[in-house]
Amino acid sequence: MFMDKKSLFAKFKAGLDKTRKSITARIDQLIKYHGEIDEDLFEELEELLILADAGVSTATRLMSQIRNRVDSEKIKEAGQVKSILKEEIMDILGDNEQEFDLMSPSIILVVGVNGVGKTTTIGKLAYLYQNQGKKVLMAAGDTFRAAAIEQLEIWAKRAGCQIVRHTEGADAGAVVFDAIQAAKAREMDVLICDTAGRLHTKKNLMNELSKINRIIEREYPDAQKEVLLVLDATTGQNAISQARFFKESVNITGIIMTKLDGTAKGGIIIAIKNELDIPIRFIGVGEGIDDLQPFDALSFVDALFDDA
Repeated sequence: MFMDKKSLFAKFKAGLDKTRKSITARIDQLIKYHGEIDEDLFEELEELLILADAGVSTATRLMSQIRNRVDSEKIKEAGQVKSILKEEIMDILGDNEQEFDLMSPSIILVVGVNGVGKTTTIGKLAYLYQNQGKKVLMAAGDTFRAAAIEQLEIWAKRAGCQIVRHTEGADAGAVVFDAIQAAKAREMDVLICDTAGRLHTKKNLMNELSKINRIIEREYPDAQKEVLLVLDATTGQNAISQARFFKESVNITGIIMTKLDGTAKGGIIIAIKNELDIPIRFIGVGEGIDDLQPFDALSFVDALFDDA
């Protein structure tokens, strides 16, 4: 089941511990050192945001907004800058669109490069929806990477859901085609399709994803279709490069950010939303099967700035 707000906040707070210490603890040190607002405070705060992987353009936007508000609201005390920063980050993330609801039937195409935790994420996503009472089917569409199919089978057992698979090296489009037929015949609520994270060339990878898209549109036109990009938070600015590449190639409808608990640079979430305006749908804040949770902007920002 999806967590309530209180539980979600606690989960986010624990998972964002490294980022919180990297950003907000250092902001507190800056404020204590400066006391009053001056240009040095602004410059050091901007540098801090860049180091936390908010990125140059996002840090510049935030600092511009903070400067404007300090000026227009005639703010003198450095301590107030922290609450302004929190509000401005919330403004970028917004309410992160409406809640991510899946109707039945739905098909989720999960994309991303190798090593970001794509297979694990699919398993956790399946577990999440199974626990909501939905009937979930997995499609082992990564037929390129050795052991990808076997790993997904292990996750299918853990999540308690069914799987459609072919052999390694099989045509991924054929796997998705068979999975769609199975999903319709078995009246599944959600079909989650794994995809290759790497082929011999980027062109091959994009051609395969385009082919799978065409099969879905032809064979499952009535299903709600989502394309979720999995990114690894620990890769920092590389995650933005990956997001740009996939956004140009396929219609990304949302992002799943994994391994947030393993980095002090959780600012990447703010950067991606600011620079690419793709909704963050889920975040991974631990290794447990229930540590993938729907992204809630308010809980995220509150956890990031929580002093307790």
